[in-house]
Amino acid sequence: MSDVSSRGGMQSLKEFKTVAILCTVPFIMVLGNSMLIPVLPTIQHQLSIGASQAGLLITMFSIPAGLVIPFAGLLSDRIGRKPIMVPALIVYGIGGLLAGLAAVFIEKPFYFLLAARVIQGIGAGGTYQLAMALVGDVIQGSDRAQALGLLEASNGLGKVISPLAGAALALITWYTPFFVYGVLALPIAIAVWLIAKEAPVKKEQQQSLREYFQSFAEVMRENAAVLAMTFLSGAIVLFALFGMLSYFSDILEKRFGLEVFQRGMVLAIPVFVMAAVSFILGTVLKSHMNKFLKWAIFGGLGALAAGMFLFPLMNSIVTFSMAAALIGLGTGSVLPSLNTLATSVASKKSRGIVTCLYGTVRFFGVAIGPPLFGNCLKSELNERTVFWITAAVALIIGLCAAFLVNPQDALPDAIKSNKE
Repeated sequence: MSDVSSRGGMQSLKEFKTVAILCTVPFIMVLGNSMLIPVLPTIQHQLSIGASQAGLLITMFSIPAGLVIPFAGLLSDRIGRKPIMVPALIVYGIGGLLAGLAAVFIEKPFYFLLAARVIQGIGAGGTYQLAMALVGDVIQGSDRAQALGLLEASNGLGKVISPLAGAALALITWYTPFFVYGVLALPIAIAVWLIAKEAPVKKEQQQSLREYFQSFAEVMRENAAVLAMTFLSGAIVLFALFGMLSYFSDILEKRFGLEVFQRGMVLAIPVFVMAAVSFILGTVLKSHMNKFLKWAIFGGLGALAAGMFLFPLMNSIVTFSMAAALIGLGTGSVLPSLNTLATSVASKKSRGIVTCLYGTVRFFGVAIGPPLFGNCLKSELNERTVFWITAAVALIIGLCAAFLVNPQDALPDAIKSNKE
């Protein structure tokens, strides 16, 4: 479909530009939640709400995004990735602007903020996962893992910068971060439309809806074990990461008395580790996919489980940060491997819907984590129970992945390209 050579990879300037501009999409998407996390305690004080209610600002963004993602994937398989992604970026930006305006002009804006976050989440549902699918369309063979690693590293870089950016912007006023979404989304939408490479979907290439769903069902049936592990792993690591970050932000403010920018600096530690590991692993998988992909998932889930087990036992900012960094390391190890699996088990005809279902479970993990972990502050028992059950689930999924995921079966084309 493209001018990619038989060896695959980012061998043309257009392909390089495509990956580069698509890396801005996960970067801005991760701001949707991560930039608000260090500001949540401030929002609680300003709006006189509790931690669980503040967590709804994350949930009401993530659930609509998760619900929209599969439909965005289905449409993108039929009419193209960019015709869905660009309007979605615009809606995402508008939702942020509406939230900021509600905070400025409405005396009690909490429910208006939730409504604006729903709009923003609807836009977010047509973005990052379609960027992954488009990379899967354009970049072939083992270089796909490296390109997807770059996307996940960009996602991680956004997670590093966003707590600091959110904290810095909140020094102006607590609602300033909402306006940033609109300021960034529009130019990125224009750049994606003008720069990103995509082969047009020709009418003669389109399947009927019946054929489409038959093809999708065949992919799900043939790769049931791999996709189950991919979906479960994606959900648990982001549930754990965002739940921990939300909880950590609260205790940094309530137990240690840190101001908003100081909280942002501490929260940047685990997400920096995640971004660095994602970038490194993407490069490693390019050359050693068969050897490392499965064990990156197993080892990453093991590291995450260890961090989740240790976190509630810590008693200082340094030790909390060490446990959080371990969770970041595990997340950074798991996600690039899952991205490669999700985008490679299906052909271009159904890649959008498979990738977007993977995105849906990721968003649900993000949505559930903050409000659930927000209740951990009520008692020490609840705190340890939630963290330790999450650790146990992550470890069980990791063990299942070690037995069920075989890269040679799941990714034969990529493994073959790897050896050439």
